[in-house]
Amino acid sequence: MDDLAYGTRNKRGDWQPKEPADIAPIWHFPPQPLAVLKWLPHYFLPYDVVFFASAVAWWYWVLPDVEVMKTLAWGWILKLFVINTIALFAFFGVFQLRLYTFRSQGTRFKYNGQFPADKRSDAFWFKRQDVDSALRILFHAMPIWTAIEVAILYAYANGYVPWVGFSEHPYYCAFLVLLIPIIHETHFYLIHRLIHTPILYKYVHSVHHNSVNPSPYSSLSMHPVELLLYLGMAFWQLFIPSNPILALYALHRAGFGAIPGHVGFDKVEVGESGGIDTHAYIHYLHHKYFEVNYGDGLIPFDKWFGTFHDGSKEGDQRMQARYQKKKARMNAKAAADAAQQTNSVSN
Repeated sequence: MDDLAYGTRNKRGDWQPKEPADIAPIWHFPPQPLAVLKWLPHYFLPYDVVFFASAVAWWYWVLPDVEVMKTLAWGWILKLFVINTIALFAFFGVFQLRLYTFRSQGTRFKYNGQFPADKRSDAFWFKRQDVDSALRILFHAMPIWTAIEVAILYAYANGYVPWVGFSEHPYYCAFLVLLIPIIHETHFYLIHRLIHTPILYKYVHSVHHNSVNPSPYSSLSMHPVELLLYLGMAFWQLFIPSNPILALYALHRAGFGAIPGHVGFDKVEVGESGGIDTHAYIHYLHHKYFEVNYGDGLIPFDKWFGTFHDGSKEGDQRMQARYQKKKARMNAKAAADAAQQTNSVSN
C-alpha cells in the first residue's frame, strides 16, 4: 500500500495520518447519524469480537469444572498461567514478529520512523526495549493477570458474588456486553490520571512511559502496581450482577486489548491493497507527548477536561498553551512559597 495516500511523512521519517484523530461520533454535535451508523460496527470490530470469543473459549476449553475452581489448587492455577502466557505471547508475537522483527511492512504507516531495537537505552533491562518488555510481561504481567483471573473465578465458583445466567437473563447479559467497553474506558481514564500524579508517575507509571516509541510488547510492560490497577478493571464484574464469561471478557479486553494502542502502525497491511486500521493513533500521541489523551476516545473525557490531542497543528497549539498555563501556575506557587519563607525568616 502507498501510505502517502493516507498521510504524510516528515524529514525524520515519522508518518502522520491526514485525518486528525477524533472521538466516537456519537458525541458529535450537531448529530451526524450517518457517521454514527458507519462507526457502530467498530464498537466491537475488529478487536472486541476476538476478545469475547477468547473468553468463551477459555470457559469451555481451558478452565476446569466449577467444582475444581472452588479450591485454590496449584494444578489448575499453574496450567492457567501457562496457557495465558502462551496465548499472550502468541497474540502479541504476531504483531511483534511481522512488524518489528521481520519488518515486513517497513515503515509504511509507522508513526515513529525509527525501530526501538535500533536504539539501545539504559532505561531498559539489557538496554533493549523489546527484551525489557518481554521480561516484564513474563515476570510481572502474566502472574498478576492470572492471579486476578483466579480470584474472580474462585469468587464465582464459591457463590460469593451473583452469577447471572445467559439463558435466564439474555437481555441483561447482552446489556452487560455493551457496557463492558464503557466500564473499561472509564476505569482506564481514571487510573491513568491517577498514575500521572507526580509520585505515582515517578515510581510506577514511568516504567511504561520508557517506551516513548511503543511496540507490541510495550502493551503490558508496566510496573506491578500499574498492572494491578489496570488489569483490575475486571473486578468490576464482581460488584455488579454478572457472569464469569463476561468477567473473562473484561479481563481479556484489558490484557489482550492493550495492544491496539501500542502497535505503532496506523494500518496493518493485508495483501497488496488492503489494511486493517489499528486505532492506535490516540494512544500513540499519549506516549509521544505524555500529558494528553489519557483515554481512548470512546467517551470524550479528554475533550471534556481539555487534554485531547488530535495530532494536528491546532492540537499542538492547544497543548502548548496548556503547558504555558501550567508553568505559570507552578512559577507563581514557587514565588509565593519563597516569599512566605522570606517573611518567616525576617519575623
